[in-house]
Amino acid sequence: MNKKNFLEKLEKNLKGLPKEEIKDVLFDFEEHFTIGMQENRTEEELSSSLGDPKVLAKQLKAASYIKIAEESASAGNIVRAVFTSIGLSFFNLIFILPPFIAVIALIASLFACSITITAAGVTGFVSSIFYPAFSNYLTFTVNPATGIFAFLGITALGVLFFIGNIYLSKAIYKVIVRYLKFNLQIIKGRRNQNDL
Repeated sequence: MNKKNFLEKLEKNLKGLPKEEIKDVLFDFEEHFTIGMQENRTEEELSSSLGDPKVLAKQLKAASYIKIAEESASAGNIVRAVFTSIGLSFFNLIFILPPFIAVIALIASLFACSITITAAGVTGFVSSIFYPAFSNYLTFTVNPATGIFAFLGITALGVLFFIGNIYLSKAIYKVIVRYLKFNLQIIKGRRNQNDL
């Protein structure tokens, strides 16, 4: 494959990245071809040493999305980085997707629990305040002050649990980004070994 075909295929497969980033990548590869040709290597030899432009584009996109996720923490960025990384190999489908789904389910359930505890505390607190108004209709008696303080404690526990979940989510986010970077390095290393 000559330089022109290689760069066209690479550009086609880099769609989805910002135009400026695509331009930088193409410039780097053009420079690689220029330097290689100055060393009396042919375009075909240089393009074959770089590998399949489609695979190379997938790796570059994954690296870009991982970098974006690392710099700007958001659910959309991490999901894009994970799904781009999954596209790199079948290995990733097995070793990235199931743990990622399990972690997301765990985080969602922890947030649901914290919200439920907080809601139960608020509901109990409000009920304790209005207990004297409807105590005539109940067969049991409870000291309203005890209920108010108990449910205030439950509400505080729910809020603290929610805040803890936020910090846990941030820590898990960083671990996922580190794992994706590690995984990308493994794939690049495997690709470099196959080229030797």
